Amino acid sequence: MVLKNILKATDIKLIVSLLDSLVVEEGIEAASELRREAGTDRLANLVNKGEELRVCYTHPRVLAAIYHVLRSDIHLSSLNSRFALPGEGHQALHVDWHEPVQPGDYHVCNSIWLLDDFTKDNGATRVVPASHKSYSIPKESMPDPAKTHSEQKLLLGEAGTVVVFNSHVWHGGTINTTNRPRRAIHSYWSRRDDPQQTDQNKWITDDTLARLTPVERYLIDV
Repeated sequence: MVLKNILKATDIKLIVSLLDSLVVEEGIEAASELRREAGTDRLANLVNKGEELRVCYTHPRVLAAIYHVLRSDIHLSSLNSRFALPGEGHQALHVDWHEPVQPGDYHVCNSIWLLDDFTKDNGATRVVPASHKSYSIPKESMPDPAKTHSEQKLLLGEAGTVVVFNSHVWHGGTINTTNRPRRAIHSYWSRRDDPQQTDQNKWITDDTLARLTPVERYLIDV
């Protein structure tokens, strides 16, 4: 599901400035709340790291799309950023759940917030359409999930777009062959009865709690 013009140019500028500052500030500890990834600048636990990112877990069109996929009460599983660095960013095809699921029994859904245009050259995410209905996962079905799949497609779009996709779809980053980072935020959701990727109650700060509305606290599940 491609939702265009969710972020304005001014929003993107503010968010990129914040994330660039955090990458420098956190240094080698960046993304330590979740996981690091070679060839990328990653940040995690972003609920606590800036008012500019509030939109990533409150935008009604995005929330409606997430609910459309999961058909269940939801909560924010994690809010992270991923910048694929020049010459880097390739990932093996994978899913964001630990096992195959029956079609319709979906647990997780991701939204990618494009801070740059996603092009065929700069590390856009690849997906294998309809793979979420296959009751299989790449590491059990492919000799080498890092290789190109014959049916894969690239998620391309302009900065400011949000792409929502079922996280049981086989997907992965591609290599960024340009000389600039390819920047995005991942606002990742799950069914409310499933554990969060980032334990929001563990990481939430008093300052963040003080600014959250009751609806936001419900969405984050704190």
